[in-house]
Amino acid sequence: MAALLSCHCCPSPAFTKPSLAAARSCLDGRRRHRIGFRCSSSRFSLLGFGGEEKEKSFNLKECAISIALAIGLVTGVPTLGWPAHASPINPALPDVSVLISGPPIKDPGALLRYALPINNKAIREVQKPLEDVTESLKVAGVRALDSVERNTRQASRALSQGKNLILAGVAESKKADAEESLDKLSVGLEELQRIVEERNRDAVAPKQKELLQYVGSVEEDMVDGFPYEVPEEYSNMPLLKGRATVDMKVKVKDNPNVQDCIFRIVLDGYNAPVTAGNFLDLVERHFYDGMEIQRADGFVVQTGDPEGPAEGFIDPSTEKVRNIPLELMVIGDKSPVYGATLEELGLYKAQTRLPFNAFGTMAMAREEFDNNSGSSQIFWLLKESELTPSNANILDGRYAVFGYVTENEDYLADLKVGDVIESIQVVSGLENLVNPSYKIVG
Repeated sequence: MAALLSCHCCPSPAFTKPSLAAARSCLDGRRRHRIGFRCSSSRFSLLGFGGEEKEKSFNLKECAISIALAIGLVTGVPTLGWPAHASPINPALPDVSVLISGPPIKDPGALLRYALPINNKAIREVQKPLEDVTESLKVAGVRALDSVERNTRQASRALSQGKNLILAGVAESKKADAEESLDKLSVGLEELQRIVEERNRDAVAPKQKELLQYVGSVEEDMVDGFPYEVPEEYSNMPLLKGRATVDMKVKVKDNPNVQDCIFRIVLDGYNAPVTAGNFLDLVERHFYDGMEIQRADGFVVQTGDPEGPAEGFIDPSTEKVRNIPLELMVIGDKSPVYGATLEELGLYKAQTRLPFNAFGTMAMAREEFDNNSGSSQIFWLLKESELTPSNANILDGRYAVFGYVTENEDYLADLKVGDVIESIQVVSGLENLVNPSYKIVG
């Protein structure tokens, strides 16, 4: 890693792999004085390999994420005596889990497709070989196209054999749309086969992306309404009952290569209706418009802390900070769990349906010792999943993921503190937001 994190609010040295005892000491010390403790009054430093020190002031939510990342990214596994939050064994949905076994899924589109609340093996058997094209293209030389050809034939065969089963899983009101998508998929697979035969390697990835969009469209047509009831204590909050897409336009300063960048973000309300609904409601209030990026340290990009003493959105109707609960969807469960980490629930082998896998994973920041302190501060993770494997790191099961950046995510690494979010605008899915509070603003 490019830097090691040292904590100056405790007497322990920097977090390093040989010094896990120091990490325990630091966290134990913070636990002892957590009542009334505010990390914004303490200092955190990033120590580069050259020995230079850059001081930064983080608020409490940043502090919590910093320590999690310091431990998780350096070691790759949970420390402090905590068991791993998940394990690849004992999958909750064996038919789907078998299909997605293999290297960690890092593509945000693939993560979103697999996170849909469906259980149709036939469509997954079409999807899986198409997803595998990405790995096939990593093979050197002509062998790559040979692998792609096998992927294409497998997907074509699965579509031909399973089309009736796929359509049987589609909501009745959406069957016409699904049939159209499947027809386009069939034609597209033939086109991909010709691309392979012509040995046009550069044309493979764009065609793969197109075909997977058809697959994703069919899978979304399989969701008939919202699949569960949100607990009564949260049912009056803004809720995203489905998915929505937003575009975040950022004005980048002091970078001749990047000036205005638009990040497309898909919010997943199927797996995080409260968290995603809270964010979309704030978007419609224009809460983030004109706000600066407040943290960009190579680990995360973070924003959402408004001016003033409050560390979250102050609801005009109550004149208090609007807080939301920690919200985690576990694979195999029909609805999320609220208010507790998976470790606290004893779900050490559970896997989250929205993992911290993709570059640009979007999650809600919170205070380390208050699970239900999320409000408006959000962060995007910058990492490769090999460093912190899915469900075997300090973040999965502790922070609520509610979306992924699906376009221009690589440019997140170019953002700096002081870059300005010019606007966040809803592209689609606003009709899925219920109980919006922005409509009753006087």
